[in-house]
Amino acid sequence: MEKKSKELETAIKAALQAGKVLEKYFETAILKNEKEDKSIVTLADKESEEVIKKIIFDVFPDHSILGEETGMNGREGEYIWHVDPIDGTRNFANAIPLFAVSIALVFKDEIILGIVYNPSTRSMFYAEKGKGAYFNDKKIFVSKDEANHGMLTVSRGKANTDEKLFRELLYSLPKKVVSSVRDLGCAALDLVYVARGGLEANIQLGLNTYDFAAGVFIIQEAGGKVTNLNGTSWEFPENHFIASNGVFHDLLVEEVQKQIKKLTPSA
Repeated sequence: MEKKSKELETAIKAALQAGKVLEKYFETAILKNEKEDKSIVTLADKESEEVIKKIIFDVFPDHSILGEETGMNGREGEYIWHVDPIDGTRNFANAIPLFAVSIALVFKDEIILGIVYNPSTRSMFYAEKGKGAYFNDKKIFVSKDEANHGMLTVSRGKANTDEKLFRELLYSLPKKVVSSVRDLGCAALDLVYVARGGLEANIQLGLNTYDFAAGVFIIQEAGGKVTNLNGTSWEFPENHFIASNGVFHDLLVEEVQKQIKKLTPSA
């Protein structure tokens, strides 16, 4: 991208500095604690989030930051940063290099920029409204692969209904829909891999805005398609959606609806 906004430059700086924190702790015997929702948190999560908050607030003191570890911070206003200091913490804590820093800026309920950075592979994905999507400063686009060559991932939250649907999708999607279904354990990377053309689709079930905001925006800027699970228009912050390259999106919607119907008790 030839000309980045001050907001994007700040987000990139924050992601890179947070990445240095994660590099310091990665593949070490880091202490893991369990939250009330059974997810885990590490010292690296907290330190990474503090680094991001400081960098953003130094430049934009009137903005707000919604962070996974510290909740809403700053003044109430129209600009809200959605920050996940480590998406894929369980992977990170177990020395699996599928994790990322995820930062998105939302203005009046519309995502206007997104950053996803995996420090273990030096992979920086970013996008700004109307300027396209980039991977390590090279413009990227979704793939053009059909269903028979497609690979998709499924990401889910903690709700019991989401867990059940997740398992149905992971193990029951027929081969005619897609050739491979996986769970990478990092929603942000699931999404940006679709944007880069490494995956053809990702199905999101009930995660938090800081998990998916940056990634889904990068897909949109890379030319992808995003809808609700029933195929209707998606709007932020809805957290159940299908994001794909658009080639066989309607088929995905049809099959997801079949799986939902299987899990719905008869009247």
